[in-house]
Amino acid sequence: MFKNKWSRTALSAVVLTAATVTASLPGAASAASAPPARARIAAHFDLARHQTPENIALAPDGSAYVTFAAARQVARIDPRGTTRILATLPAPADGGAHTPVLGFALTTGIVRAHDGTLYFLYATGTADLTGVWRLRPGGEPQRIAPLPATGLPNGLALDPRTHTLYITDSVLGTIVSVPTSGGTPRTWSTAPELAPAGFLGANGLKIHDGALWATNLDRGTLMRIPMLRDGRAGAVRTRATGLAGIDDFAFTGHGDQVLAALNGPSEVALIRSDGTHSTVLTAADGLQNPTSLALRGDTAYVLSAAYVTAKDPNLLLAHLDGPGRDRGSRQAGRR
Repeated sequence: MFKNKWSRTALSAVVLTAATVTASLPGAASAASAPPARARIAAHFDLARHQTPENIALAPDGSAYVTFAAARQVARIDPRGTTRILATLPAPADGGAHTPVLGFALTTGIVRAHDGTLYFLYATGTADLTGVWRLRPGGEPQRIAPLPATGLPNGLALDPRTHTLYITDSVLGTIVSVPTSGGTPRTWSTAPELAPAGFLGANGLKIHDGALWATNLDRGTLMRIPMLRDGRAGAVRTRATGLAGIDDFAFTGHGDQVLAALNGPSEVALIRSDGTHSTVLTAADGLQNPTSLALRGDTAYVLSAAYVTAKDPNLLLAHLDGPGRDRGSRQAGRR
C-alpha cells in the first residue's frame, strides 16, 4: 500500500468492472492466443519510491520518456535501462486525497514533440495543479493549460500539423483539445461511448489516419472518431470489443492494426483491422498490469505499473516479427 492515499482496493475494482462489462459485449470472446513475443525486461523500477510507470513516449536516440504516476514524476530511461528523473511535480495541499476516483495525485499521459519538448498530464483534484504541463529540454515543468479538478485527465495525443494536444478524461468521459502554446481547453467530444461504466472510461488516445482513436477501460472497447475538415469530431465507431482492462495502445504501422495493453489481465493484445484480437504477451513474459506501450520498428516498449500485482513494475522490450502484418504473417516467437 502506498502512502498519499493510494487505494489498491479501488485500483482492483477496475479489473472486476472491466471484466464484468466486456464479458457481456457481443464479440467479447478473444481469438485464439498467438505465440508470445520475444521479450526481455530492460528496466526494473522501484515500487518503494512509487515508480509506477503510466505512459511512454519514445525519442530518436533510443531512450524512453515515462510518467511515474504515484511519484508525480517524469523520467528518462536511456537505452541501457538507466533511469533519470527529469521532474517531480508539486504535491497538492491535500496530498491528492480529492483526486477523483483514485484518491492520489498522479502524472498520466505524455508525448514528445520533435524539438524534444515533453507535454504531459497531471491529475490532483485541485484547480491549481490539474492540467496540461510542459517540460522543455533543460527547463522546469510548467502548467500551460488548466483542466477540470473534477476530472481525471489520462490519455494524451499530439497533432504536430496543427500544434494541437488532445486529452481524454476518464472520469468526465470527454476529449478536449488545447494548443501546444497553452490556453483554455476546448471540448472536442462528449460522445456517450467515452463515458465510464462504474470506474474509468476514455483512456488511451492516438491520432491515426485522419481520426482520433480512443479506448474505454470500463467498456473494453477501441473506438475511432473521425477528425472532420472543420476540426469537429465525427460519429464514434467502435472498432473492437471484449478487451477487458484495455489501457493505452499503439499502431503497428500497417493499416488499423494495433497492440494494446490490457491492464487487469496483464496481457498485450494484437487487435486486427477487423476487430478480432489475440494475446501476444502475458504475465509469463514479465507483464505486471501493463499500462502503455510504444513501437520503434519491430520493437514494442511496454510499461507495467504493478498497480494490483504490487511487484516488479518494469519496462519490457518485445521483438515482433514482420511488423504490421496480421496473424499468420505478423506474429511473435520466443527468443
